[in-house]
Amino acid sequence: MAKKTLPFTKEQIEDIIKKYPTPFHVYDEGAMRENARRLVKAFSWAPLFREYFAVKAAPNPHLLKILNQEGFGADCSSMAELVLAERTGITGEMIMFTSNDTPAEEFVKALELGAIINLDDITHISYLEKNAGLPEIGCFRYNPGPLRGGNAIIGTPEEAKYGFTREQLFEGYRLLRDKGVRRFGLHTMIASNELDNRYFVDTARMLFDLVRDISKELDISFEFVNLGGGFGIPYRPEDSAVDIEFIGDEIGKAYDELIRKKGLHPLNIYMESGRMITGPYGYLVSRVLHKKNTYKNYIGLDASMANLMRPALYGAYHHITVMGRENEPAVREYDVTGSLCENNDKFAINRMLPEVEIGDIVVIHDAGAHGHAMGFNYNGKLRSSELLLRPDGTVELIRRAETLDDYFATLEFPVGKR
Repeated sequence: MAKKTLPFTKEQIEDIIKKYPTPFHVYDEGAMRENARRLVKAFSWAPLFREYFAVKAAPNPHLLKILNQEGFGADCSSMAELVLAERTGITGEMIMFTSNDTPAEEFVKALELGAIINLDDITHISYLEKNAGLPEIGCFRYNPGPLRGGNAIIGTPEEAKYGFTREQLFEGYRLLRDKGVRRFGLHTMIASNELDNRYFVDTARMLFDLVRDISKELDISFEFVNLGGGFGIPYRPEDSAVDIEFIGDEIGKAYDELIRKKGLHPLNIYMESGRMITGPYGYLVSRVLHKKNTYKNYIGLDASMANLMRPALYGAYHHITVMGRENEPAVREYDVTGSLCENNDKFAINRMLPEVEIGDIVVIHDAGAHGHAMGFNYNGKLRSSELLLRPDGTVELIRRAETLDDYFATLEFPVGKR
């Protein structure tokens, strides 16, 4: 069971709102740092362990800087994410560039930064060589095809657009070897928001077996495997969080069996978690603007799915706390909505909550990953601010709210009479 708590009181959030109007996202720095250290400790047995934080989950330089101070690199998938990492001071092999349908200029930028380029398709080898040059490290993303698992977020592996087949891996590494590449890595990512501890252990064993087979056939040595991400978080109170210590220990046992005893040691262990790192430690804070009673009971917030689209996109559950009413019984069923001209603009459907009143402060949990990052401007909605809650209780603005001038900045308005 996951107990849903908040790092602030009603009085504290009211003080914050006086300076920073709702809606906004706020992140708990202390909890993120503690979580990052826990992950690193769980894999301290590895020759080298490195977490490449998935920038797409929370693309804010303040958050990237905090995680980089904890030893994390950056997993990037676009030009903007590469530049964001660069401007945060993350360069070289602290960047893993994992993209698909990649424009040539993004490969050029990744090579310029000294990033590890993780190719998504075998045809990208020649494309990269032609447009940017071959990398120092050859790394490919593996798609194992029909396999247990998959979910609504990433799909089943055989239907996912990502990665090499097993046969293409052998062909691709052979091609790079023959072209003079001498450093190699292997990556996979076949699930998202997974809560089954064994999934991550099985994934590691699969990659360790692949390293053995490819190394033997092609006479090459692998420097690292990137186990990908996919660690889920307990969005629902009845969910159980993944057991990082168990996963680390079991993957360590698999390493001893399949890598160390097979003479393939040392092999570095990399990951690219995003959601698990920041997700539980970010909150969308909003205020109730309206109550509506028609065929259902509706609570209308000053936030919308432009601030958090996961419920609308995936039907995802996000826990909701009504500040000051935490100890009141959940006596009424509501749809909790935003103001977009779309009927799926709902944070919750048929959710039992305490009796809610106009003006109440509503906090939506687990919004620290794929929350603000997935925002948009439909209906002319302006993107909200992001705040950082420091360990000493102070709050820092790390992204200001958009203004109408921001929204109109890229438009060319007609001038004069028509």
